[in-house]
Amino acid sequence: MQDWLTQGAGDLGRGIASGDIDPVALTQTYLDAIDAHPLRDRIFARVTHDRAMAEARAARDRAQAGRRLSPLDGVPVSWKDLFDSAGTGTESGSALLKDRVLAADCEVLRNATAMGTICLGKTHMSELAFSGLGYNPVTATPPCVNDADAVPGGSSSGAATSVAFGLSAIGIGSDTGGSVRIPSAWNDLVGLKTTSGRVSLKGVVPLCLKFDTIGPLGRTVEDAALMLAALEAGPAADLRGASIKGRRLGLLQTVALDDLRDAPRAAYDAAVNRLAEAGAVVEPIVVPELADAMGLSGVLYTAEAYGLWRDVIEANPDLMYDQIRDRFRVGATFSGPDYVAAWAKLHAARAAWQERTAGFDAILCPTAPNLPPNMERLLSDAEYYVTENLLTLRNTRIGNLMGVCALTLPTGTPSCGISLMGAPNGEEALLRLGAAAELALA
Repeated sequence: MQDWLTQGAGDLGRGIASGDIDPVALTQTYLDAIDAHPLRDRIFARVTHDRAMAEARAARDRAQAGRRLSPLDGVPVSWKDLFDSAGTGTESGSALLKDRVLAADCEVLRNATAMGTICLGKTHMSELAFSGLGYNPVTATPPCVNDADAVPGGSSSGAATSVAFGLSAIGIGSDTGGSVRIPSAWNDLVGLKTTSGRVSLKGVVPLCLKFDTIGPLGRTVEDAALMLAALEAGPAADLRGASIKGRRLGLLQTVALDDLRDAPRAAYDAAVNRLAEAGAVVEPIVVPELADAMGLSGVLYTAEAYGLWRDVIEANPDLMYDQIRDRFRVGATFSGPDYVAAWAKLHAARAAWQERTAGFDAILCPTAPNLPPNMERLLSDAEYYVTENLLTLRNTRIGNLMGVCALTLPTGTPSCGISLMGAPNGEEALLRLGAAAELALA
C-alpha cells in the first residue's frame, strides 16, 4: 500500500478500475501518511478526514458496481486553501480571513467531486496568493522537497509539496503569475497553467481576476490532463500516439534567458538538446514587444489586486506579512488612466505575440531563472526577498501576460523545470505535446 503514495493519479485510477486498489484503503493510506508525517502542519492547513472517507466509500461502491464516474474516481486530491469547500475553512493563507467558512463547495470542487475524486483537505499557500516564493510567516511555509532550508515556490506551495512528499496523488492550485508552475518546477512535478477564463473561478478567493487561473500539479502529464477534465467535468485530452518528432519548438530569447543562474541554464540547455535528439525542430525566437509588456506587470497586477482587497487590508493591515501587504499597496500609486493605458498596450503586445509565435507548436523557456531561495535569508534580508520574488515569477509571468496556456515539466535536474507555452485555449494540443516531451526528457 505504501507504493500507492508514489504512483501517479492515472495509475491509481487504473488500479481502482482493475479491482487491484480499493478506494477506501487508498484514501486511508493517504490520510494515515498525512497524519504521521512530521511536516503535516506545514503542508496541510486542514485535513478533511470524514469527507474523504465518505467519498471513498461511495467510490468503492461505484467501482464494485462497474459505475465509475471518471478515470480519477476514487483518487485522493489536495486543494489549495483558496478553494471554498462546504463546512471547512478557506482562509487563503491570511489572518485577514481567519475562520472564514462557506456553506458550499466552489464550482471546480463540485465538478471534481461529481467526477469521483476524493477531497483530502486544504493546503497552505502564500498569503492571498501574492508571492511566487511560498514563504508565509502568518500561517505556515511548506518545505521544498529538494532543500529543507529553502522555500518551495508559491503561491500553490502546499499543493506541490503534498504531492512531492507523497501525501496526495495530485494537488489543485491557482496561477496568476506562475503559482502553479513555480512550485511544480521546484518540487520536480508537472504543472499546468490553464488559459484565463477556461476553468471556473466561482467560489475561488481572488487575487487578480483578469489573470487568475486554476490548474493541477501532479507527477505526470497524464495526471494533469485527467485532472483538468475532472475540474471541468468533461472529457480528457487524448494523449495516445503523441510524438515530438517534427514538432516546431521556439526557444524564447527575449527576457526569458536574462540573468539565468547556472543550474537552471544547464538543465534547460540539456533538456532542449534531448528534445532535439528526439526529433523536435528547435529554433530561437525573438518577440521584441514582450520586453515592454513585462514592464506593465506592476500596474496591471497591483492595481487590480489592491482594488479588490484594499478595504479588507486597510481594516487590519497589521495582520499581514509586511512584504505581501506592501506589494498590495503599490497598487494605490497607479491611476485609472494608467491601468486602462496598460491594458491597451498589453492587448497590442498579445497580438504581436500571437503573430510571431503562430508557426510554432510551443514556445520554450526555463520555468524559473533561479533555484529555491534560502528561507532564513528571505526572512532577514528584505531586499533579497523582493528581488528573488520578482526574478522567480519573471518567466512564468510571460504566459499570464500573453494570455496563453503553459505547462512545466521536470528536466531531471532537481528544482529545474522547462516551460512549454501553447496557444490560448490550446490545452489539449499542449498536453499532447507535453506527453511526448515528457518521454523525451525521461
